[in-house]
Order: sequence, then C-alpha cells, then structure tokens
Amino acid sequence: MATTSSSSMITSFISLFFFSLLASQSLPAAATATKDYVDHANGGEEQTLLGKGLEWAFYDYSCPQVETIIRKHLEKVFKQDIGLAAGLLRIHFHDCFVQGCDGSVLLDGTAANPSEQQAPPNLSLRRGALQAINDLQALIQDECGDQVVSCADIAAIAARDAVHLSGGPKYHIPLGRKDSLTFATQATVSANLPSPFSNATKILALLATKGLDAIDTVALSGAHTIGLSHCFSFLPRLYPTQDPTLDPTLAAKLKIVCPTNTSTNTTDMDSLTPNTFDNKYYVNLVERRGLFTSDEDLFVENVTKGIVESFAEDQELFFDKFVKAMIKMGQVGVLTGTQGEIRLNCSSASAVGVDGNVASDVVLETVVVDAEDVPLRDEL
Repeated sequence: MATTSSSSMITSFISLFFFSLLASQSLPAAATATKDYVDHANGGEEQTLLGKGLEWAFYDYSCPQVETIIRKHLEKVFKQDIGLAAGLLRIHFHDCFVQGCDGSVLLDGTAANPSEQQAPPNLSLRRGALQAINDLQALIQDECGDQVVSCADIAAIAARDAVHLSGGPKYHIPLGRKDSLTFATQATVSANLPSPFSNATKILALLATKGLDAIDTVALSGAHTIGLSHCFSFLPRLYPTQDPTLDPTLAAKLKIVCPTNTSTNTTDMDSLTPNTFDNKYYVNLVERRGLFTSDEDLFVENVTKGIVESFAEDQELFFDKFVKAMIKMGQVGVLTGTQGEIRLNCSSASAVGVDGNVASDVVLETVVVDAEDVPLRDEL
C-alpha cells in the first residue's frame, strides 16, 4: 500500500494548478499589437461575453481612475520583478476556479481555520503578488475612498494588465464583482485546481464544470508562456523512465536542472521566450517541449491537438481566443449586487469574519508558513 500512499501524497501536495506561474527577469515590451481584442465601444461581440450582474463601465462614476492606477503601479512593479506578472495571473486563476471570482483566495486564515492560501496547491502563490494586490487597494482607496472597488475586481484587472504588460493582448474586462465573506475549504481547493500530472481528458472535464470548452481550455493553458516551474511538477516525466512524448534534447537539459527525483530547482516553463506573453508555448508543445503532462497531452489528445496547432501557427488567433476565455473565466461564480461585500482589507472579510464572528471584533491570526517546510513553493 506504500505506492498508493505515496501517490496520494503527491496528488495532495503537488496538485499545483497548471498555471503554476513565476518569473524573474527584465520587463518585455508591451504587446506589439495595440488593438483592443474585445472592444466594448463597438457594442458588438463583446456584449455576448457579458454575464449577468457585471458591467463594462462599472466604475466610470465611482472610481474612473481605477484601471489607470493599477496599470501605472504595475508598470513600476514589473520593471523590478517581471515574475509578479505570472504571480498575479495565477492568483486570478486560483481565485476563479475554486468558488468563483470572489477574492476568497486573498483571505488570511487562522491556525484553527486555515484559508485557501494554506491549501497544498496554493502554498506556492507568490507572496509578492498577494502584497501587490494589497498595495493596489491602498492606492485605490487613497484616490476613490474605502470600499468602492472590490478586491475581486482588483485581482481581475491586475491579471489582465499582467498579460498585456508582459507582451500579451490588450483587452477590456467587465467589472462589478463583490468579495466573498468566507473562503473555501482546503478539500474544495484541491478538488478544483487541476494537477500538472493530469491528462487532457481530466483537464477538459474539470474546466467544463466551469463552463469552459476545449478552445477555452487550450487558450487558458497558454498562460504557461510565462513563469517558472519547480522540478517536482514534471519529475515523473524524467524518472524513473523518460516520457516518450518529451523531446530528448529538452529532457537532457531538464535532467541537468533536476538531477534527481527529489530536486527542488526551477526552470522556465517556456524555454523559447520565458518572460514574454506570446504563442511560443504552443510552438513548444508541437515540438514536444511542453513541460507538464497537462501541457504536452493537449497536443496528444485528438480533441485539442488541432487547437494547439492553430495557436502555434497564428498568435493573433491565440490572443483572440485567450481574451475571450479570460472574460468567460473571470465571470465564473461571481458575486454581484447585494451579494458579498467590498472589503476594507483584501486579506480580511469586513462584514463577517472567516470564522463567523464580526470581523471588526476579531483579530485574525495569520498562519505563518516556514518556507523551508513547504515543498514545491514558487515564492513564499
């Protein structure tokens, strides 16, 4: 039963969402294509992407500067650490896929009631990215007042700008999300974030529960065009036997970075242009240079192979489908209207504490995780 137990432990502790993102190099030029991939001004296709409760111009009167504030601050942040672009994108994914895009992943927990951040797949969320969201909230509050812009919307805008400022498409997103009062259980987190070891069939099935189809799934996987991964997320493709779908030249290089089946080093997720948001992720898949099983199997699976090939050949097509998929994902399980709240502090529920008490009367005990005790961390 040792093998089963080991497999279970692997699944639990390294169910790193296939958007395990982190990078740390110089800031690339913004997207060479300056068009808006979905432009609400034309009143056309974008309207079909808008779900109930959100609006394209939600803050035009209450905080018209919000998007400018976020973009300008992130421009400065990314010049210092482009890795935060991948980190912010990953936070948005991990927020939306668990109990909807409600900012629940931003909440701190207690020793007795651990938050989503303490769930195994989230232990590697970049602390710098989480802090960037808190910094953005402070800047927005200084300009527009407290509890005007939700943390869920800040996270969504930051992810959008992370894409564009690292070379990807420029696009609009609908706003008006409210923040949750509670976070999901750790079991719920693990059940809703795909593993890098999952095959395409499992990934497609899971994302289908979020209303995302095969094109959306392949397009969203393209977020792996930026960031780093720890060895553990792809070690089964190297040891004990080499995955036959993995390019031998890449495998040899990975074995230098990860010389044993216990290595904890990191490597670029996109070996061609690791700090630029482009379509080279798909070029890598076609050349059998995908890093994760969940990546490369998109080129093996008949349902997704043609989509991968089309994105590898046409970056504009990828950008268009990525934008549409992001807008769809960004509306999964949103709270709007009288639901939820707008938090005073992104890391703490304002109206009701995560333990059911009035937050103003409770001092939340933040769980401090020792970096040396956490496997597969990106940055803590």
